[in-house]
Order: sequence, then C-alpha cells, then structure tokens
Amino acid sequence: MITIEQLIQHGMPKAQALSMIEMINTLLKNHTPEHAWKNISQHVLRPTHPFSLHRFLFTTMYPHWPNQLDSAPAYFPDSTSMSSTNIGQFMATLGMQDVTEFHAWTVREYNDFWRKVLDLLHIQFDEKPKAICDLSQGIESPAWLVGAKLNIVNSCFTANLEKTAIIFQAKNGPMHKMSYGELLSLTNRIANSLIAQGFKSGDAIAIVMPMTAEAVAIYLGIIKMGGVVVSIADSFSSDEIATRLTIAKAKGVFTQDMILRDQKRLPLYEKIIAAKAPKTIVLSDTCALREGDIHWQSFLVTNDNFTAYSANPMDTNNILFSSGTTGIPKAIPWNHTTAIKSASDAFFHQNVQADDIVAWPTNLGWMMGPWLIFSTFLNQATLALYYDLPRDKDYGKFIQDAKVTMLGVVPTLVASWKQSECMHGLDWSAIKRFTSTAECSNAEDMLYLMSLAGYKPVIEYCGGTEIGGAYLTSTMIEKNYPSLFTSPAMGMDIAIIDEAGHPSDHGELTIIPPSMGLSTTLLNADHHEIYYANMPNTPDGKTLRRHGDQTQRLKSGNYAILGRSDDTMNLGGIKISSAEIERAIKGIAGITETAAIAVNLAHHGPSSLVIYAATTGSFDKNEVKKHMQSKINQHLNPLFKIFDVVFKTELPKTASNKIMRRILRDEYQQG
Repeated sequence: MITIEQLIQHGMPKAQALSMIEMINTLLKNHTPEHAWKNISQHVLRPTHPFSLHRFLFTTMYPHWPNQLDSAPAYFPDSTSMSSTNIGQFMATLGMQDVTEFHAWTVREYNDFWRKVLDLLHIQFDEKPKAICDLSQGIESPAWLVGAKLNIVNSCFTANLEKTAIIFQAKNGPMHKMSYGELLSLTNRIANSLIAQGFKSGDAIAIVMPMTAEAVAIYLGIIKMGGVVVSIADSFSSDEIATRLTIAKAKGVFTQDMILRDQKRLPLYEKIIAAKAPKTIVLSDTCALREGDIHWQSFLVTNDNFTAYSANPMDTNNILFSSGTTGIPKAIPWNHTTAIKSASDAFFHQNVQADDIVAWPTNLGWMMGPWLIFSTFLNQATLALYYDLPRDKDYGKFIQDAKVTMLGVVPTLVASWKQSECMHGLDWSAIKRFTSTAECSNAEDMLYLMSLAGYKPVIEYCGGTEIGGAYLTSTMIEKNYPSLFTSPAMGMDIAIIDEAGHPSDHGELTIIPPSMGLSTTLLNADHHEIYYANMPNTPDGKTLRRHGDQTQRLKSGNYAILGRSDDTMNLGGIKISSAEIERAIKGIAGITETAAIAVNLAHHGPSSLVIYAATTGSFDKNEVKKHMQSKINQHLNPLFKIFDVVFKTELPKTASNKIMRRILRDEYQQG
C-alpha cells in the first residue's frame, strides 16, 4: 500500500495526495497492475507532476520494471481504435482483428497488399502498372509497378490546395503557414528555374541546407523536373560534403549563406566553396558569390505552371548516404516507389491522417527528411518545421502553439529534455502519439516522454536508408511498452538469426525479401556483397538480407533492439562507421592506431562514443580527447561527441590483423 507521505515525497501536492490516496490504494488492492496503471495515468497523474512521482507510481504497479521491459505496458488502445485508426479500418475490411495475422497477410499476399496501398495513398499515375512486382531478375532485383509511368511528386498534392501544408517558425519569430497551393506554386517555379539554368532530367542536384519550407519545395521541384536529389546534411565538414558530391556526380547545389543555431551564425556557403562544389544556388540575396553561382531570387522564374517529368517507377530520384564499414559512405538510390514504402509505414504504424500536424526534427541529409516529406504529404497531413535546435523550451512552445499531433524524436534528445526539465509546464495535449528512431531507446526516458502528453504511445521505428522506412516498429492498436517494438513493418517479413545462421530469439535481425522500398543497387559498392553474400537461407529456403541490428524477441512477443552487430554505430541519431571516425582522428603523434566503438551505458539506451588508442607513451587523456574531438569537428561532424578515451599498449586483433572491436566493446561495458 502507498502512503500519503510517499506521494508528497515524490512531489504530489498534499491536498491532492489526501484526495487521491484512497483511490490509488483501492486500484492497487482490487485490480490488475494494467488496470490500475491505466486509471492512474489518465485520472491521477498530470504532465505538471514531477517525473519522480510518475516513475514511483509506475514502478509500484510494475515492480519488475525496467528489468523486465515487457512486464509494463504504459499505454492501452481504447475501444474505438479499431474503427478510428488507419490500420484498424483496413484490417476490418479483411475481417481481421489480430495484428500478427494481418502482418502475415501483408507479406504472404504482398501483391494485393501493395495494390491496396496505392489506392489508400492516392498514388497518381500517368500510366497504371500492369503488375505490382516482377521477380524475373531474381529476388534481389525486383521490379515494382511494372509498366507504370508516374512522378511521385504529383501524389504529394492530392489534398485540397487551400489546406495548410507547412507550419514553420524561426526561434523567437512569428509562426508562418504555407498552403498546399503555395507549396505547389513554389515547387513548379523551382522546376522551371532549374530547366532555365540548363539542368535536365537525370541530373544530380544536391541540397545542403537546413530543412526549411524552401528546402522542402526545392526537394520536390528537383524530383518533379526529373532530377535526382543528392541529400547531404549541412552539419558535415567540407571534406565530407566534397566526398558525397563526388560520389553522386552532382551538377548543382542548393545551400544557404549562414545557419542560425541557438543565436550563433554558422557559415555554410563557405563550406560549399571549400568543398569545390559545382554551380550553387544560394538562399541569400546579399552575400558575395563565387563566379558562376547565383542568388535565390535571381534563380527563381515567375512561371508556376509545370508538367511533371513522367518517370519509370524504379528510376532514381534521390541519392542518400549511409555509413559503410569501410569508411566510405554508401550511396543509396531511392526511386519513386521508395516514397510509397515511407508513407505506407506512416499510414499503418504512426497512423498519420489528414488532420495531423507532424513534427520531427531532422534534415534532408538523413533519410528521415525525405521520409517526413512523403509520409506527411502522401497522407494529406501538415508538416511542422522549427528553424533552430530542438533542445530548449522554445521548441516545446512551438510544438504547443502549432498544435502538433505527432512528434518524432531521437532518444538522445529526449534524454536531454529529461535532464534539463525544459519541457515542463507546456500544454502538449494535442499530441496523439510520439515516434522514435535512429538509436536505441532508454525505457525510462521514453516513459518520461509519454508523461509529457498524458501517456500517449511512443511508436518505436527501426529501419534504414536502404529500406525506405522501418522493418520493425509498433502500432496504435496494441499495448505500448516504453522502448519496445511490437510488430514488423507491414509488407515486410523479418527473421532473427544467431551467429551460426540459425533461427533464434536473440541475434541479428534480417529481412526476407521482397518488399517495396528495399534498395536494389548502390552507386559505389556491390549491392549483393553488402546485403546478401554469405547469408544463410531460412529453414524453408527463403533468401535472407543482411541489415545489422542486434535484436531480442521477448517471451511476450515484443522486440528489443540491442545495438549494431557490425562496426557501425548510431550517435545522436546519425549512423556512422568506426572506420570513418578512425580516419578522421589519425595523425596524432605517439598514437599508432585507434579503434572507435559505441557502448550502451544505460539499459537499452543510446550509444556513447569511446576511442581506444594504442600507444607506448604517456599522455594527458583530456588533451588527447580534446585533440581528437577537434579533428572530428573539422573533418567529419561536430555532432559526434567523444565520451571517453582509453589508452592501451596494443589493440586486440584477428589472425588477419583486423581490430576486434567487439572485444573492446565487451571490455568497456564490463569495466
């Protein structure tokens, strides 16, 4: 039984504690933990209460949490979920109520599933497909929407053109809105302007700038005129920008003069010049330009009518980059069908509907930028963009004032909110669900996030650039457990295998093709070698595709992601390889070699970067750490923060002289 003193100790006002104690103890005594928590989370706890109180009551209901994550659901779908959610309504047309049964149908009858998805998302065709999927070139090389002609951008404008497409705001600035009609007009002007500048279909054109309303229109305009967007994050160094421009053979670049971040002006065009970029369009009318470059207003023509380039569904329209274990970023082409996978996930899992306002701090350099555009606009919803860092209360107030209904996060961001308590006192009652991706979640942090909006669910979302979305996620019609996944993505089958390649409940999560959205080629690597070579088959002979996340299927049927099984890592939501970091920090006198590893310091939480350095000399750890961090900032990305540096006389290696990073990870975790 709980005492009044305990409630007061954890921050409940005395008067409320006196009025609530009998109800709480009655629930504890006479009901199941789930029933008790459902009532307490909805009728007792408020976002204004200290999180200490939330956690105390949660662990009182569920004493085995967080050691047993699947013992403690924090959200329960209500009785109307089946009739009000996208997935519930779709399942009802098939006479199904069980998510597992529905998922099995989506992968077994994938042709029927994707045919229905095309209708649900109002996909616009110039010529309709003769077949959904052709496997005549093998399971690794499917052709989707055979015989069709389309431009996916046309499908982004099926909403009423007077409806708000984008809500956006700069820090301390007024809130602005752009309608679908205004976005379409700007998109068409950009497409016409590109052609006027001599660009043509098939040309690769990079975007290196924050995710603004103009950046969204530029992205759509490039694809609409038949170009190929080259997605590069503005946080990268000039060296890394140059590498990506070269790999993609970019013929043009869109960028800004400066980026305003937390009242600091950070040069961006300067980095583009240092990267020796091709012709660049600069969103500034005042800065001095390099010869051959052009200001935004000089670039834009007035003609806002444009007929979209009609493409084959498998034509590349976006090149994105993901870290490879060799240190060279993999160039992953997206095509016009990838957007359908992205929007399908949002439809079935995040339940994005036309009345939703969707916010997710991201960038067009990462897959979640394009994902966000297609998932929002193909579902006829509204996109909310904040033009600064999402780290303080100003961002939270934007979420409040824009009445955001779906808020996407990176777990590291939530951890910083929890530590600073910057989001307390805000009204996030409009939020219907959260969604989290890019790195492993910490269960307590996710419970904290839920508490900020009256215990709305967190849809965990794990996948990759080469998938176009997720392979493991959750739904709005199942119980929601902080940091856990409940279901594979609809239309995509998975298998977990151990180190011997046998089916297991704990091991590497793999994909069973085919599924729309899966990459079929890489620009600068052998696709088969990366994803299929030396992979076992399932016991019934199906092909397995490698991805690299260590996964555990719990007894409850839920899933936990445990981190990467290869030499890549997720730091602050960005995928990076050990080799890329090691390359950036080389050249320090007295250090013969280094090994970069990611460690999970909390239970099922985000990773921290640790550098092992081989040396026989004596060094000041803080000075070496500062020197290494400076090199990473200069040559790679200042968002990658070093947590610790460990000196050793020799790094462990295999017989073939490869560093055994897994041994170092185990050593650090145990230490």
